Amino acid sequence: MKMYLNTAWLLSLIAPRKAGQTLLTTGIALLSVTAYAQEVKKDSTDAYKLDEVLVQSVRATAQTPVTFSNITQKDLAPRNLGQDIPVLLNVLPSVVTTTDAGNGIGYTYMRVRGSDASRINVTLNGIPYNDAESQGTFWVNLGDFASSAQSIQLQRGVGTSTNGAGAFGASLNVLTDSYSHEAGGEIANSFGSFNSRKHTVKFTTGLLANRFELAGRLSNIVSEGYIDRASADLKSYFLQGTYVGNTTLVKALVFGGTEKTYQAWNGLEDPEKLANNRTYNVSGQYTDEEGNIRFYDNETDNYRQDHYQLHWSEKLSGSWNTNVALHYTKGSGYFENYRDGADFAEYGLQPAIINGVAVSAGDLITQKWLDNDFYGTTFSVNYNHSKGNIILGGGWNRYDGSHFGKVIWSEYSGNRRPDDRYYDDTARKTDFNIFGKATWQVLEKLSLFGDLQYRKVTYKADGVLAEPVDDVFDFFNPKAGFTYTLNSKNNIYFSYARANREPRRDDYENGSFKPERLNDFELGWRYAGNKVKLNLNGYYMRYKDQLVLTGALNDVGAPIYTNSGDSYRLGVEADAVIALTDKIIFSPNVAISTNKNIDFYFQRDGQLQNLGNTNIAFSPNVVVGSILTFLPVKGLQLSLLNKFVGEQYMGNIDSEQSKLDSYATTDLNVSYEFRTNTFVKTITLSGLVNNVFNYEYESNGYFYTYDAEGPTPGSVQTFEGAGYYPQAGINFLLGATLKF
Repeated sequence: MKMYLNTAWLLSLIAPRKAGQTLLTTGIALLSVTAYAQEVKKDSTDAYKLDEVLVQSVRATAQTPVTFSNITQKDLAPRNLGQDIPVLLNVLPSVVTTTDAGNGIGYTYMRVRGSDASRINVTLNGIPYNDAESQGTFWVNLGDFASSAQSIQLQRGVGTSTNGAGAFGASLNVLTDSYSHEAGGEIANSFGSFNSRKHTVKFTTGLLANRFELAGRLSNIVSEGYIDRASADLKSYFLQGTYVGNTTLVKALVFGGTEKTYQAWNGLEDPEKLANNRTYNVSGQYTDEEGNIRFYDNETDNYRQDHYQLHWSEKLSGSWNTNVALHYTKGSGYFENYRDGADFAEYGLQPAIINGVAVSAGDLITQKWLDNDFYGTTFSVNYNHSKGNIILGGGWNRYDGSHFGKVIWSEYSGNRRPDDRYYDDTARKTDFNIFGKATWQVLEKLSLFGDLQYRKVTYKADGVLAEPVDDVFDFFNPKAGFTYTLNSKNNIYFSYARANREPRRDDYENGSFKPERLNDFELGWRYAGNKVKLNLNGYYMRYKDQLVLTGALNDVGAPIYTNSGDSYRLGVEADAVIALTDKIIFSPNVAISTNKNIDFYFQRDGQLQNLGNTNIAFSPNVVVGSILTFLPVKGLQLSLLNKFVGEQYMGNIDSEQSKLDSYATTDLNVSYEFRTNTFVKTITLSGLVNNVFNYEYESNGYFYTYDAEGPTPGSVQTFEGAGYYPQAGINFLLGATLKF
């Protein structure tokens, strides 16, 4: 087979960063030449999939006593039309997703069991992805990453030991594309509401000389967003070179992206606008000299992130294999804001003298920058036996970050030069962990699980408090459990796990310095029949000094947390796959929980009050999802996706004003694949209609309190406020994928 792809237009999508310019440019150039495929014989590595060793140390199996969901690229493909990974995972148990722009493109977020993204450990091929300081994950920096994800596993609860930040609600690990034996290519395009579109090109050379493969992807996603001006322009790339030996697998990967999104993270507080002008965006708003409300056209977030990974997996014998990886991530970018009537002193500016009068405030345009490097190594040694497996692993990672701000324009001239910085701070974080875990069948029907992890974190930062932060944390995280096989279709499991987690940079700024501790108990039953698969899981998660969301936002739209003392999450989750007929498959899930702060204290009207047990913010008691799939004829798939999220509080004081109403959405997904006898192997047509019933809802919001003078002199009164993030009504995406 020959493959001709004209990709001159793709070169304009992504300008490679200098550090990876040669490798990336070479990969792109290979797209425009003729690729020859040859018949290859499957080598001996197929008997033992070394590719999966990349994530073996962090993934759970059917014998691991934790609850998890596996998702493959094939599962995601019919809906992979431009929306981000959190939205694509929305139907999983206990998962709640939201998006700033309202349509699933741009800044999107995911919570699991009420825990937000900063408490969900994410790894890419076993490499930590969470930002070292905020501990969050920003999929906007890796647009269309689902197109390069071979499989994804979501572990709920503490899960098993992994690299990176502590898992306080879930772990999400992604395995990227495997190598291919045969050459091929793929072109995917989609278009939809809000002028959204996605363009993706993938290629693989196949195994050349039975040993080498080069594969890659280029993507561009753009959207104007549902919310006013909430535009997104996401460019991304993925390139990997693979060497396959009889007992060796070496992978070199370079991937990343650039994003420019208009800010929409301020939400909407005005009840009148929420009712009658739901798409209103306050970001960039200012008042001109004539008193007219205007909007700054570059109130944007701009960031570039490039990842470099080198993996070496070696099969030492039938039982032993190893994996070692080196990684480096470079991130740099800023967000730009128009400051209406800013106080010059806050930005290091001297008063401007206008007609002999000192003017100390005026309009400014500022940029807040991040420039950081993250690098390190991960490693594991794996022993596999007919009775189980033993894994020893760990990692060492280092983060060097720079935070600085610039005033790039001032309404009045002052004493500042264009490159001067009104703040200039640095941070350094080192994260070392080592773990050993084993699953072993001690009796015919009983297997035991043990997992011990030691994690050491050092963090130094200035510009956070009056004095520089210099903290060291030593965490010991034990886990243990068992799985008992009742028969060929049923097993039950129980596990206990402890997790510890250090504060984030913003937590220090907000006065919350204590590390958190979690004791997680999980009890479950798995049934695997011919036509029904069922998982039932109960959990009790007891926290000490949990950093719960207060509901409020800081000046850059990031959530604020506070140590809550004692708290817990208690719940039950059930999910199933049911073959109703040979053409109809029903996959429902439900999560019912109670999530409480114990003896929560709050300062109201100048007095400290014990509110007793209160609901933990952003923790709905009921989350239900389902997929009903109909396969009428070969190649045609119709799916109805439903999601219900119960009411939740956006703060921890059970205020009625902090309630976020329950909501339910229904999406319709249609996909039809047909084969041709031409150069194009398959053509897949896909359609996705989101929110079919045009339901008006808000999936996220914020809540805050403030004190002001009360009705009597000298008294203090506490006032409350709330804001919301409206989501889009009915909207659609249509796409076509050609595979060569």
